[in-house]
Amino acid sequence: MILVSACLVGCRCRYDQGAKPHDPVIVLIREGKAVPVCPEQMGGLPTPRLPAEIIGGDGDDVLDGRARVVNAAGEDVTEQFLAGAREALRMAEAAGATVAILKERSPSCGSAAIYDGTFRGTVRPGQGVTAALLRRHGIEVLSEESWPEGTGEVGR
Repeated sequence: MILVSACLVGCRCRYDQGAKPHDPVIVLIREGKAVPVCPEQMGGLPTPRLPAEIIGGDGDDVLDGRARVVNAAGEDVTEQFLAGAREALRMAEAAGATVAILKERSPSCGSAAIYDGTFRGTVRPGQGVTAALLRRHGIEVLSEESWPEGTGEVGR
């Protein structure tokens, strides 16, 4: 089983109440090979919500208490991001997922790139909170951009 970001299958769960449907990921759902998650909603954040970015590091740093997640109004939403990451991990383990395909640049789901914490649209290397937690538990994390879409191959 594969864990996927719910926004990639058309769920309007993004901060702006939008979705980012990605056809190859939608196929995985239709074939019964994937389970969708939205860590931010599962952590208790509403939709729509203010955009949030990681300040002071990346998802690993948030997990280790060295960085925090803050929304555009300056409110600390770290606890909600941590709760959502834990719930996504619980769902991944319950489903037997060994791979996750997550939305790149998200403060939860980014696998190789996230926004830099300035709310200016600047991207930097790093991973989101959920991606970091899943990796720490041995789940391979890819993005919709890094997954070799169309090949049907997921995992190593």
